[in-house]
Amino acid sequence: MSAAIEATAVPRFPAGVRLQHDRARDQWVLLAPERVVELDEIAHAVLARVDAASDVEAIVQALAAEYGAEPAQVHDDVIELFATLLEKRMLALSTPMP
Repeated sequence: MSAAIEATAVPRFPAGVRLQHDRARDQWVLLAPERVVELDEIAHAVLARVDAASDVEAIVQALAAEYGAEPAQVHDDVIELFATLLEKRMLALSTPMP
């Protein structure tokens, strides 16, 4: 079971997790201790915007503008990816102080 991901939540990579281009595979991957997740083009586009400063809504709006897509559709894809990575502990969320 996972909690809802708020639009104001700020995603970040936990310590030891990083986005990296794997030259051997010629592919972007998400590296974590003893784990490697191969990323498709969409996952890379989303995770490239994880900067520990931009909130979920800002990431969705940036992707929608860049790819000319509906923000609602982009939102669903971003939330699905973030939820998967949260379950694997390869992503963390911060909530801004009110």
